[in-house]
Amino acid sequence: MFSGIIEAMATVTAVEKEAGNVNLTLTCPFVNELKIDQSVSHNGVCLTVVDIKDNTYTVTAMKETLDRSNLGSLKVGDKVNVERSMLLNGRLDGHIVQGHVDETATCTAMEDADGSTYFTFEYPYDAEMAKKGYFTVDKGSVTVNGVSLTVVNPTKNTFKVAIIPYTREHTNFCNIQVGSVVNIEFDILGKYIARLQTLS
Repeated sequence: MFSGIIEAMATVTAVEKEAGNVNLTLTCPFVNELKIDQSVSHNGVCLTVVDIKDNTYTVTAMKETLDRSNLGSLKVGDKVNVERSMLLNGRLDGHIVQGHVDETATCTAMEDADGSTYFTFEYPYDAEMAKKGYFTVDKGSVTVNGVSLTVVNPTKNTFKVAIIPYTREHTNFCNIQVGSVVNIEFDILGKYIARLQTLS
């Protein structure tokens, strides 16, 4: 479980394909605090640390993860938003984030917001998935590349988020441009409500 408050940006140092899996090796400021089997969110995807050495750590992404996320397109040198799992004795500064990315979205517009920036993202609309809670609501929560954000002006397949300068500087939003592909996780509360409606 995560909060969507990014701790740091990790840098990809190696990418190795192994059958249908991809092993990603990265380095980040807290690498020396990690342990084998620990869960870490990478651009919003919960992955398990499988190896640690030489100030780097390795995680493995399987085909299902690669199909639903942007991790398969990562290259050496790319920046990845990382967050360790949430402590139960702290504040929940973002929202409940599972680290289970639902799909990818594409940045279609960037607008100046008098010092901040509005980013618009578009994802494929699927009526059946929407019935299961895969949609956004105005002022609701959404996770973009692991960052907990508030939805602005949603449509059936687009939404905007407002990014303040601090967030843009300290996450890989600094590299997102029109055409960039990001990972999104819809709010788990919406999924549960949608599921309850189908059972009643």
